[in-house]
This record gives sequence, structure tokens and C-alpha cells, in this order.
Amino acid sequence: MTPDRYAVVGNPIGHSLSPRIHALFAEQTGQHLVYEARLGRVEHFAEDVREWFRGGLRGLNVTVPFKEEAFRLVDQHSHRAERAGAVNTIWAEADGLLTGDNTDGAGFLRDLTQRLGFNPTGRAILILGAGGATRGLLEPLLQAAPARLVIANRTREKARGLQQDFADLAGGARLEASGLEDIPAGPYDLLINATAAGLGSDGLALPPGLLRSSGAAYDLVYGPAAHRFLEWAEAQGAGTVTDGLGMLVEQAAEAFAIWRGVRPETAPVLAAIRGSAGVG
Repeated sequence: MTPDRYAVVGNPIGHSLSPRIHALFAEQTGQHLVYEARLGRVEHFAEDVREWFRGGLRGLNVTVPFKEEAFRLVDQHSHRAERAGAVNTIWAEADGLLTGDNTDGAGFLRDLTQRLGFNPTGRAILILGAGGATRGLLEPLLQAAPARLVIANRTREKARGLQQDFADLAGGARLEASGLEDIPAGPYDLLINATAAGLGSDGLALPPGLLRSSGAAYDLVYGPAAHRFLEWAEAQGAGTVTDGLGMLVEQAAEAFAIWRGVRPETAPVLAAIRGSAGVG
């Protein structure tokens, strides 16, 4: 019996952990599939993806730099994709139409609440950065009813744009926008680094007092790129610090559940990936 075929596309893509993650999911759940990494051609992304699906591909994950282009490519969007303005999970419907979803926000919130045990309800949250990563997190975070959520970005106008776009979901939360140089006074219970920058002379410069003692710090990137931010947070007295590897595994599990109708256990997969050489 020929296995169903899935893939992740990005550029670059050689570093991707997704094939390993999905292989572990398939082994755990008894699903017969293969999952591979494919290098996306920047000038031919849309035609390549449609050709792959015509050739029998069952599902596709999308990573940098193609998530916004994938949003424009698909024929229909989930509500989550509409809100995020980006697609990271694609599948073909019975009629051949391509549907796009965004599992990043759900993966982040699941990692935050279930693995780390952090409940955003009634808390003060600061997000650094106002790009696509932040846009993908805002709906689930606001639905969790924090008391305050501040978006701080190098370009203040971009942060204000997100503030306006998501104002309808704020409910009783104070949804604020600022520049990185004038972040509203804390302390914050949760600090999320959604920028591509680390700390130091070539990156972020954060004042002391932002993070509440025993608060949580979360960097959306994983591995060595997250170390300086997390070390800074520990020096500020953070009780919980983590990189984004848990989010990567959780968003992959969300995609796997959409495609296969079964949700894998993520804890053993995260432990296996974390224990691999060069990750952690």
C-alpha cells in the first residue's frame, strides 16, 4: 500500500525539524505516511505547490518565507488563517480546492497553557514585534482574556495597525501599542519575543523591571538564537523561560490532527527532538 505523502516547504529548508516531528507522530499513531522537506522556488511557489497537489500530495506545511504567499495561493481559508493573514497548513478538499489554515497560534497557546502551565486570563502580557508571528498569536491570546496586552515594535505604526485590527477581540483587555524605546511600564506576567532579533548591541535593548518576579518569558525561535533573550529573562528573575521548540511541535500536531483525524501526544516527541544533537 502506497503511503500518503506530505511535505513542508520553505527557503531555506535544510534545517527543518518537521520531517522528524511528523515521522514520530506517524510512528506513535500508526499512520502510514511519508513526510519530506521541499525547497521552495521563490519565483515559482504557487505553480509548484499546485503541481505537487495535482501529483498526489495530501498536505503541505509552509514556513519562511512563504506563509503570506500561501495565504494568497489557497482557494479558501479557515477563520484562523483569515485573522493571521498567513497560512502554514494546506490540504486539498474532495473537489480539489486547496484550503489553508494557520496552526501557529493554537500551537503556541497549547504549549503555553498545557506544558508550561501558564494561564493568560487576567494577566499582563508584552509582545515584542508586530510581524506575522505576532499576528498569528493575537487571536488566541485575546480569547484567553488577559487583563492587558501590549504590542511593542521598532516601528510604532505597525504595532498600532495590529492594535486596530484586533480591537474587536480585546473584550475587557487593555490592548496597547508602543515603540520598543518607550514600552509602557510593567511589570508583565508574560514577555514574548516575536522578533527575529536577540539581545545585545545588534538586537533588542530592554530595560529592567519589565518582567514580574517569577513571570514567564517565551522566545518564538528555538535553539541558540533564543539563548540571550532567555538568559536576560532569567537575570530579571523569570520563573519560567522557554524557546519556541514546544510551539513548533504543537503547531505540527495541530496540522497532523487536521490531516489525519488523530492528535498525537506531543510530550514524548518534544523530548525526543530536544534530546537530538544541536537542539536545546
